[in-house]
Amino acid sequence: MRPVTKARAVTMSRPRRAAAAIAAFALSAAVAGAQSRPDALKMYREGRYEESRTTCLAEISADPANIESYVVLVWSLLSLERYADAELYGSKAYTSVRKDPRIVEALGEAAFYLGKNAQAIERFKDYVNLLPDGARIGTVYYMTGETYLRLERLQHADIAMRTALQYEPNNAYWWTRLGYVRERASDWSNAVAAYDAALAINPGLVDAVRGKERVVARTRR
Repeated sequence: MRPVTKARAVTMSRPRRAAAAIAAFALSAAVAGAQSRPDALKMYREGRYEESRTTCLAEISADPANIESYVVLVWSLLSLERYADAELYGSKAYTSVRKDPRIVEALGEAAFYLGKNAQAIERFKDYVNLLPDGARIGTVYYMTGETYLRLERLQHADIAMRTALQYEPNNAYWWTRLGYVRERASDWSNAVAAYDAALAINPGLVDAVRGKERVVARTRR
């Protein structure tokens, strides 16, 4: 067998070099495309809710089964206070894509702000059952407490808000709302305790200061 000459060796390597060049070009194009593609979640996190909304709608138009686009869309709509739209798209995702816990929680929030109290409670319960250690679990219990307060179910409101505070014990506003629930229930000593907890975290919180003053005045009658 004749040895392969240097010139022949170079000729044989050209197809490989060409293939490598094509692969490198394709990779660089893919990277450039990924970098230039709008990032709806990044927009949402930066507070650019309207841009995030329109980006998500375009993504859903291209892929109607994209649950991530639906999630960020509903979050953006809630932040824009477009609660009816959030409910509309959340329900569509829930029924036509999948029962994602993030969608379930968002539907609860939308219902809460739309004044659909019974529906909000049911969605919040669903979220707790689906994702008991979810990132929004504290907020879900707090909003459940606010919903029960609307319905004058004060014991349920107390339990829900106390549970919320187990997840966020340094939330002075939530302590204040718990104090208000107890004030409404004429549970004076525990109302003061809740207001005191709020003031220990934020001494200048006006609602807590006034709440405690009302309760103290009431108990001195």
